[in-house]
Amino acid sequence: MIQIRNMTYRIGGRTLFDAASVTIPAGHRVGLVGRNGTGKSTLLALLTGDAQPDEGDISVSGIAGRANAIGVVRQEAPGGSETPLEFTLATDSERVTLLAEAAIVTDPERIATIQARLVDIGAHAAPARAATILAGLGLDETAQKRPLSELSGGWRMRVAIAALLFAEPELLLLDEPTNHLDLEAALWLEAHLCNYRNTAIIVSHDRELLNRAVTGILHLEQLKLTYYPGGYDRFAKVRSERLALQERSARKLMARRRHMQAFVDRFRYKASKARQAQSRLKALERMDPVPDVAAETSTAFLFPEPESLPPPLITFDQVATGYLAGQPVLRNLDLRLDSDDRIGFLGQNGNGKSTLARLIADRLPTMEGDVHRAAKLRVGYFDQHQLDDLVAEDNAIEHLARLMPEATGSRVRSRLGGFRLIQDRQTTKVKHLSGGERARLTIAMITSHSPNVLILDEPTNHLDIDAREALISALNDYSGAVILISHDRRLLELTVDRLWLVADGTVRPFDGDLSDYEKWLRGLSRNNQGQEQNTDDGHAAGRGNRKETRRLAAAVRQRTADIRKAVRDAERALDKLMKERDDIIENLSQSTFYETNSTQDIKNIILRKEHLDREIGAAEDTWLQAVATLEAAE
Repeated sequence: MIQIRNMTYRIGGRTLFDAASVTIPAGHRVGLVGRNGTGKSTLLALLTGDAQPDEGDISVSGIAGRANAIGVVRQEAPGGSETPLEFTLATDSERVTLLAEAAIVTDPERIATIQARLVDIGAHAAPARAATILAGLGLDETAQKRPLSELSGGWRMRVAIAALLFAEPELLLLDEPTNHLDLEAALWLEAHLCNYRNTAIIVSHDRELLNRAVTGILHLEQLKLTYYPGGYDRFAKVRSERLALQERSARKLMARRRHMQAFVDRFRYKASKARQAQSRLKALERMDPVPDVAAETSTAFLFPEPESLPPPLITFDQVATGYLAGQPVLRNLDLRLDSDDRIGFLGQNGNGKSTLARLIADRLPTMEGDVHRAAKLRVGYFDQHQLDDLVAEDNAIEHLARLMPEATGSRVRSRLGGFRLIQDRQTTKVKHLSGGERARLTIAMITSHSPNVLILDEPTNHLDIDAREALISALNDYSGAVILISHDRRLLELTVDRLWLVADGTVRPFDGDLSDYEKWLRGLSRNNQGQEQNTDDGHAAGRGNRKETRRLAAAVRQRTADIRKAVRDAERALDKLMKERDDIIENLSQSTFYETNSTQDIKNIILRKEHLDREIGAAEDTWLQAVATLEAAE
């Protein structure tokens, strides 16, 4: 059992927890949720003892006397000459010690004791169990036998997770475990966690994982901790009802206070009513303050509308591509991409999903075959590693302004605001932005040129749940083509309507949805796939709802195409006028301008600025009216 009593913790002058209390029963699997930066990872550090509360206390009962009782993945990925299998087996320290002793002990009685204990802890089955966990997380038999030093950081983090699951600690702590996984490994991890017997706390923004694999939600908000039984959807419903009740209570209390205050203000100096006014004034002082209703700033994404292009946007005819001459990663690609396509890529890491994305983005050459791209085609490509390429000492405005040299400063700030980078976050150095803010900046940058195709490779790794929901909404409003590589099933289910399977060195359509793919991965017969779809009424209903959602979104995009064009035209006209006015203002601020121009020229330029002011006002009205028309149509 975990008990947190009146815990307060501060770091760098900032309070993360203020008299927070919660009790988590033993054996429960808990999803820890909250906005980015609120202190979720810090809470894990407090539970492991890596940090100490300033006030209050934390107790974890039922783990005394056992080695590795608390399990957590450290930031440093494992390395060295050990293989993944050896590293995983080594986490069972009791097994390692007993096997080492068994190799040298000669006393028959001690040998019998050791062998009995090895049987009790399942030591002889341990290699097979470790190999199964590693395979579930994507490391095949060959990878399990390679030295850790030969694996990439992402694969080594998978080994660290595998070792933690193998050790089965009494308290398992996982911080965004699916960020290191592809969809296939995430599905396996979810199934494994569903059967985890001990207590687990999982920090995650994966809504499906939080619905299926946990028994409760621990919500960190406004420096407090609140526990909700059930999965994420139940938590969201209960919390929404609680907030609505708080809001109604706050409105009633506020109305009562206003009524009493109005009486006091009106009659406090009138002799006949003074006593009553004084009584109400004292009552006002005794009344509880109006409770704060938790109102968090919502996240939003606003993708610029692309220019309409005739189909197809891209075609591939018997194309092969790769990184080394004569060694293609993918071959025999016969693919077509149209402006209304919404496609999700399936396949394990290493099969070539990112390779295909780079090929479509024209960042990888072809080795064979023909590629045709539409004239004026623009592609926006998000690669999760792009976050590392941001300039740490520059701010968001500087990053975006380099990509929009013709845009005015106000237009750049407005574009950043469309991704909820507002006020001081626009001028904060990138090194001080959160991971989610850097991700939103990167998405703003790749859409700065109004692309016709959006390719997003794991875009949600640094986004919280609200930001992921905003991304889903923005993608469904976007009128261009969308390609997604993601382990976030909800994102895929609500935005894509076709799936391409990248496997065996090529790409082919997958006939089914993610539920079918999950069954296929779990070994169900591919020949029965169609029958399963027909007999699975619950999943069929869910698929129908999601398809209807996507169909309606597509209908809205089609119906509002002309209005969106009017919005784009109004934006361009406004930008042109504002750029001309900004140039004039810049010239008027230079002393040399007055030395090199005649009085009449200066007068004409000032008159032109005044005329531009009026034109800009009219253009702004036109743009606002077009936006309002679009919002009404949607």
